[in-house]
Order: sequence, then C-alpha cells, then structure tokens
Amino acid sequence: MFSWVKDSRGSDTETMYQTVTDGLHSLYTRKLQPLEETYLFHDFHSPALEPADFQSKPMVLLVGQYSTGKTTFIRYLLEQDFPGMRIGPEPTTDGFIAVMYGENEGVVPGNALVVDPKKPFRKLNAFGNSFLNRFICSQMPNQVLQSISIIDTPGILSGEKQRISRGYDFAEVLRWFGERVDRIILLFDAHKLDISDEFSEAIKAFRGQDDKIRVVLNKADQVDTQQLMRVYGALMWSLGKVINTPEVVRVFLGSFWAKPLQNTENRRLFEAESQDLFRDIQSLPRNAALRKLNDLIKRARLAKVHAYIISYLKKEMPTLFGREKKKEELIMRLPEIYSFLQREHHISPGDFPNVTKMQEMLQHYDFNKFPSLKMKLIESVDKMLASKIAVLMAMIREEESKQPPAMVSGGAFEGSQDGPFGRGYGEGISAGADAEDWIVSRDKHRYDEIFYTLMPVNGKITGVNAKKEMMNSRLPNTVLGKIWKLADCDHDGMLDDEEFALAQHLIKVKLEGYELPNELPDHLVPPIQTYLILNATNYNV
Repeated sequence: MFSWVKDSRGSDTETMYQTVTDGLHSLYTRKLQPLEETYLFHDFHSPALEPADFQSKPMVLLVGQYSTGKTTFIRYLLEQDFPGMRIGPEPTTDGFIAVMYGENEGVVPGNALVVDPKKPFRKLNAFGNSFLNRFICSQMPNQVLQSISIIDTPGILSGEKQRISRGYDFAEVLRWFGERVDRIILLFDAHKLDISDEFSEAIKAFRGQDDKIRVVLNKADQVDTQQLMRVYGALMWSLGKVINTPEVVRVFLGSFWAKPLQNTENRRLFEAESQDLFRDIQSLPRNAALRKLNDLIKRARLAKVHAYIISYLKKEMPTLFGREKKKEELIMRLPEIYSFLQREHHISPGDFPNVTKMQEMLQHYDFNKFPSLKMKLIESVDKMLASKIAVLMAMIREEESKQPPAMVSGGAFEGSQDGPFGRGYGEGISAGADAEDWIVSRDKHRYDEIFYTLMPVNGKITGVNAKKEMMNSRLPNTVLGKIWKLADCDHDGMLDDEEFALAQHLIKVKLEGYELPNELPDHLVPPIQTYLILNATNYNV
C-alpha cells in the first residue's frame, strides 16, 4: 500500500492513491502548481495542467509538409475513413484534426471542444478563434482509437505559400501539442526532402522532446534501391542541420497506404520497418504512465529554474529610481545570469529555457512586481523529486505486474504479427514449417557432394573436418558454435550426412540475414532423428 499523510501543520501524513494517474495529478496540484503560479510559469512556458491531461489516452502527433501522406497514414492505421478527412496532392488539411474514440461518429468543432473538461484541449483556448476555427475533433468507434488518439496537422507550406500568415502561432501550437503527446512522427516524401523554413521552425518547436520524435520516410516504394540509398542519406543530412543532437533519429522506411508497391525489390525491408513502427506505436499505452511521469519531472525542473531566474531579476531591481534602465541591463545580461545561477544552484545548462525567447518575453513585465525567492516552494518540489516520484515508480511496476501490458489493436495492427503474412513467416528459420518434406532435402544433393570430400568414417565426419568447411562461410566462431550445437542432434560430437546438410542450411539462413533459434524447430529435425525418436517412444509404450 502506498500512502502519504498530511496533517494540519503541513507535514506528510495520509493521502492514498488508487492509481499512478491519481498520484501524478495530486503531486502536481499540491507540490508543483503552487510554484508555477507564484512565479508566472504559465505565462512564460506552458499552461497549467488539468485532470484530463493526466487521464487522456496516449496521443500520436503527425507533422509533415503537404502531400507527404499524413492523412493517408491515419487512414492506413484505422483501415477506414474518418469524419473530416480530405486527401489530395495540395494542402487539403488546413487545420488540426484530433482523431479520437467516440461511440457515435461525428465532428466536434474547436470552440466546443476546448470547453469540454473530459478532453485535454481546454488550454488551447489561448490561441484564439483563428486557431479554434481550424481545429476539430473527429470521433468514431474504431478499435485502434480505444487505445490511442491521433492528431493530424495542416500540411506545412514551402516557397511563397509559407509567407502567408495562418492567423495563429503555428509553431507555438505544435510546441503545446509536443509537450503533451506520447509520440511525434515527422513524415517525409521520398520525392520531397527539402525542409522549408516553416518546417524547420516546426521541428525546432519540439526541442526538449527529442525522445518522442520518430521519422517516417513515406512513399519509399516509388524509388529503386540505389535511389533509396541516396534519398536516405539526403534525409539524414537535412535532419542533421535542424535537429542539433549527436544521436541519429530513428527513421522508418516504407509505403504506408493500402495500394500495391511500385517497386517490390525492397518489400522485405518495408515489411520489417512497418512492423518496427507498429511495435513502437503499440507500446505507447503500456508506457503512458511512465511518459507522464517523465514529463512531470521535466516540467518540475524547468519550473525550479524559472523560479530562480524570476527571483534573481526581482532581487537585482532598484527600489525607486532607474528601474527601466536596470531592466534593460538585466535582459541584456540574461546569458550571464544563466551562467551565474547554473553555478550557484548546481543546475544543468540543459534545464534552462531558450535565452532569446526569454529575453523577448521579459520585455513585457515589470520586474519589481516579481516575487522574491520562496525556499519552501522550492524545497517542496525538491522533496517531490527526491522521494514521491520513487513511490510512483514503484506503483507503475506494481500496476504492470497486476495487469497485462496494454497494446494497440485493430485496424492495421490486427494480425500484424500472426498468419502467413506476418513478419518472418515462411522465411529464414521458419521456411519449410508448412511443407510435408524436410526443407533441407531440397539442397541436400549439393551438401552431400561436400560431405563426401571430408572423409567420413562410418558415415560421419569429425568436428575437425567439419570445422574447416564451415569456416569457409566466414561467420564468427560464436555463430558457428551455435550452428554446431543445433546440427549435432544426437550430441555425439560428429555429423552424419543429414546433420551436415542441416548445418549448411543453418549457415545459409544466417548468411541471408536471419536470426538463429536457441532450440532447433521440429520441422528442421533430420528425418533419421525423427524416426529414432518415434521408435523410442513406441518401444517405451
């Protein structure tokens, strides 16, 4: 049982949390929100969180230039049209569409959506009617949407079109969503790799959310293998100029729609990539509580730094004369102030907000009205980070042990791992599982020719002779050792013609890029071994 207690003097006594979500909400309202409200955190950085922010399903945000297939990607996942959907080569999605689960199919306009306390969009009201008129919620009873919600965004413009104002701060809206979603998917077209100014600003709006970002190179079947290699390299080069991190962002290749592939030579690659992407999306419900906990920690660290900045500016202001001059001086010296606070309070440089944006916002405030540093509020947040978060981590593990891992199902996720069209079915080690004959026998005549050159004695070759031939594959000794153990079915340290053929088959499987099993599947057991096992069973009976 997890309980914290609070008595009349403010010390911890008894507050019980039924779920991790309840605990996160309670910690935020009791520990972190007072600090945020005192130091105007909501004006500078992010609006206050509400219960719906903690209780909402995991959300996936799709961002990309027009005609990269964002709306088609959603339709591909859901395997059905959704209300408000429009697809075309030009910018057809001119607003934000939140595709969510609902018993009745329909569309909820933005102004009605932001007053619904059950939806996590109430704070979007601050972006005004220009945005709300281009924001809708598309509701439908789809199985995929029972586990996740998907946010479709307007096609990002390029060239002269991006000079036309949208009427609201597009980058700020993306930043708002980026802080609250569980996954950000950037879509690129294999024929449209340029990153426009607006797209660059959109990607920069996700700074600090790098762990949520995934990249999809869509329509990859429209180029051949050689072109795809060049396109992938060009995409990584373009991203490297915008995403300033030493780590390489994960890029998924494929063609995410239900039409035939134009180039099938990379079919196996596309299938493997799509399955990897599906697994990544399917893991979101299981990791939702952990993500919200992580975001709360990041928010708490930023709120602490913001409190130090605001209180320092207040302390440096004169009481009577020269206020405006001092204010301008402090704004100009903000980078130096960051360095001082970093040393004074042992804060990581990565925890500080963007200095340029902070300087712009500070111009509109009276520093004399800022509050002084209240250490009790800071200590309360420190205590939350030091002890309360650890309790919630334990609760997450306990909840996971009691409940089966939640997975996204339905739509394109249905049966993606099973059946003859699942990844790896009938390939590699699974090849021949449905065949009546032993699959190794199809090439056994070639393996026999090699076998009889290795000087078998009493129908078997020694490990020394087998080693010389097996090492011609140039596979590492560790891999060849595993193949030997799998092929030596009777464990006598020697190989007969069937076992040698099996070893050669396993080498072929590995050289084709497939993984080896820990135990030999039944369909690969040599016929003589199967015969001996059956006879032994009948004899015992």
